Amino acid sequence: MVRKPAKNASIWALVAFALLLVAAPFLWIVVVSLKYQIAILMGQFPFEATFSNYQQVLFGRSSDFPQNLLNSLIVGIVSTVVVLAIGTLAAYSLAWRRSSGMFSAIFLAWTLIFNIVPPITLVGPWYVMFRQIGLFDTLTALVLTHIVINLPMTIWLMMAAFDNIPRDLEQAAMIDGCRRTTAFRKILLPLVVPGLIAAGLLAFIFSWSEFSIALNLTAKDTMTVPVAIAAYAGQYEIQHGEMAAASVLSALPAIVLMFLGQRFIVRGLTAGSVK
Repeated sequence: MVRKPAKNASIWALVAFALLLVAAPFLWIVVVSLKYQIAILMGQFPFEATFSNYQQVLFGRSSDFPQNLLNSLIVGIVSTVVVLAIGTLAAYSLAWRRSSGMFSAIFLAWTLIFNIVPPITLVGPWYVMFRQIGLFDTLTALVLTHIVINLPMTIWLMMAAFDNIPRDLEQAAMIDGCRRTTAFRKILLPLVVPGLIAAGLLAFIFSWSEFSIALNLTAKDTMTVPVAIAAYAGQYEIQHGEMAAASVLSALPAIVLMFLGQRFIVRGLTAGSVK
C-alpha cells in the first residue's frame, strides 16, 4: 500500500516526460511563428508577440499558401474517397468471398509487399510516366499516386472490419428477400463505419502530409502544403517566422482530425485482434 502512490507517481512522471517530448517541437514552432525575424535570429526571449507571420502567409500579395492549402485539400479528399470506395469493395470480396485461388493469394501478397516498399523508390518511374502522358505538374498525378499508396493499407483495415461481422447477417437478409447489394449497403456497410473512418483518416493524413512525391511531381501552381513550407527556405535566406506559421497552420487539420477520430482509429487498427 505504501509503494502504490510512489509507483503511480513514477508512471505519471514518465507520461509527462513523453508528452513533453512529443509536444515540445510543436510548441517551439508556435513560439517561433509569433516572433519577428530579428527576434528569431537573435534568440530573444521573452519577446514581443506578433501575428504578422500568419498575416503574410495567409493574405500576403506574394503568398501562394491559400492555393497550396486548397491543392492539398483537393488531393486529400479525392484520393481518400476513391481509396475508400475501391478498398471497401475489394475488402468485402476478399474477406467474405475469399477462396483458395491463386488470384486472392497473389493480390494479398502484393498489398503486403507494397506496404513494405518505400514510396520514394517509385518517384522516378512515376516522374517519367507522368511526363510522357502529360500529367506531370497536375493534381491528378498526385491523386493517382496517393490512391496507389493508400489502397493496400485500406484493404487490410477494411478486411479486418468485415471479418468481425457474423456472416449469418448477410445470409439472413438474403433469406428475407434482400439482394446482395442491398444487404451490403443497408446492413454490412453501417457496421464497418468505424473501420471506414479509421482508414479514411489515415489515408487523408498521409495525403495531407506527403512530401517526397509532391516535391518531384509538382511545380508552383500545383504545389501542396509540405512542399510550400519547404520553399520558405530560399537559397540565401530562410523565412523562419513564415515557415513556422505555415507549419502551424498545416498541422492544425491533422491534429483536429486525430483528436476527433482517435477512438475510431484505435478500433479500426485493432479490429480482428479479438473474436
